[in-house]
Amino acid sequence: MTAPLYFEDLSHGQTFRSRTHTLTAEAIKHFAAEFDPQPFHLDEAAAAASFFAGLCASGWHTTALTMRLLVESVPFAGGVIGAGMDELRWPNPARPGDVLGAVSEIIELRPSRSRPEIGLVKLRITTANQAGAPVLVLVSNNIVPRRDGAAR
Repeated sequence: MTAPLYFEDLSHGQTFRSRTHTLTAEAIKHFAAEFDPQPFHLDEAAAAASFFAGLCASGWHTTALTMRLLVESVPFAGGVIGAGMDELRWPNPARPGDVLGAVSEIIELRPSRSRPEIGLVKLRITTANQAGAPVLVLVSNNIVPRRDGAAR
């Protein structure tokens, strides 16, 4: 297990790579049935006749899966605490059989002006399939504690 990282441990350009996860048709349909019940996520025949030309995961499923991969691979002290998103895109559909992995890159670091016990870390997270095609690009703002807890 990796030791928790505090704001002072982080650097611009630092990257974190997740494990991979294989997406199944069953998982796509299960998620869609509960959270995004559209035909192109639930039924192969309807999906084949859709814009997507085949069964694909909901973007929200891809986002939830990315969150899981992020939590497992980014060892921020206190957890991955979001403070909003600047960007969320799904440039390609995630499909059954895709092997997905996420790479998170620190693109900005700044101490909080109003809360000196924390820093703000901007991550660009790209989840891609086995061919390297991105299925999600997310730029998120995160709260990371300062090591001394009160860097005033």
